[in-house]
Amino acid sequence: MVGQPQAAKRELFRCRSGSTSQELAELANRLHGLGVTTIVMESTALYWKPVWMALEGEFTLLLAQARSNAAPHGRKSDYADATRLLRRLWADDLRLSFVPDAEQRSWRLLTRTRLQHTREITRLRNQIEGLLEECRIKISGLLSDLLGSSGRRMLRALIVGTVTNPRELAGLADKRLRATPEELERALHGQLGPVHRLLLGQRLDQIQQLEGHIAKLDQCLLDRLTSQRDVIRRLCAIPGIGIEAAQVIVAELGPRAATFPTASDAASWIGVCPGRNESAGHSTSDASPKGNRQMRRILNQCAWAAVRSKDTYWQHLFRKFTPRLGVNKALWAVAHRLLRVIWLVLHEGVEYQERGPSPQDPERLRRRIERALYELRKRGVHYQLTPIAPSA
Repeated sequence: MVGQPQAAKRELFRCRSGSTSQELAELANRLHGLGVTTIVMESTALYWKPVWMALEGEFTLLLAQARSNAAPHGRKSDYADATRLLRRLWADDLRLSFVPDAEQRSWRLLTRTRLQHTREITRLRNQIEGLLEECRIKISGLLSDLLGSSGRRMLRALIVGTVTNPRELAGLADKRLRATPEELERALHGQLGPVHRLLLGQRLDQIQQLEGHIAKLDQCLLDRLTSQRDVIRRLCAIPGIGIEAAQVIVAELGPRAATFPTASDAASWIGVCPGRNESAGHSTSDASPKGNRQMRRILNQCAWAAVRSKDTYWQHLFRKFTPRLGVNKALWAVAHRLLRVIWLVLHEGVEYQERGPSPQDPERLRRRIERALYELRKRGVHYQLTPIAPSA
């Protein structure tokens, strides 16, 4: 349903259109003929995306959250929903969603796909541990990483079946392991059948394939974020934020966080601020509202890393909040404060300055930036540090 938000022009026209490329092009021509300039649609699963992409750039597009256009139970139909959508838009009673531009959407697609692959690797790793437990092979408790170099060598030998002696299998482990060869030998005593070998081989092959996909995604993301290298560098100067976290932040908020005029708006959109459920002047709950899940996840991880950095403002803030709020709420308060700093770095284009309990050590900041640049060089991106002239 389309229409014009001006109060003087509120004529409604009903029409039905398909979602193929040709039908959407005909719809755009019809809307141009009617003089339509603004289009509002409801966020229904993924079905709004082809319509949005076909009409993007020709009209002013608005995406409303489905809950803000809910119909009374038993009184829902397509035309009634479209009419209600327009009337609530005119009354400024719709909750609109943030839809970034096409380039930022491609960044989001890459970072979110990388997260899905990482979770799939974790799921497959848990399945491998379950198969080994079923075969009474207990090496997962002796290795810090079951999918490390030592673990993969032993697993491949078990799958192929060329090495069956537990002592020879234990000899495939790295010499730097804390576990002794005798402990590994006892843990490798088990019974591995042909079905278990088949399943273990399939799981390892899937993990290797997913790791290759993640490497390609990382390279593609680096190529697409070439123009945002300075933004990522400034984000990596904040304690707790690494290269991957900075990429996710830029993909979700944008390189300038231009959609959010204040840090409070960004915190409300993410859901990292206190909520409010008030009735009769009394708030029954202050639980944080639901928001962007990707940013909530990455802020939680960055907050944990920040509070573990020694002699920083974040560690001091966490220790200050913990006795009164507890660990979980104190960490969420740190995540809220961390988001405000991120918004300033993005929106104002400023450099992060550590103002912890001890004076800022330029050498520590330089080492932190050097570590971030080293991670970038491993991915094929080269930087050169240049001194910044002091401000007045």
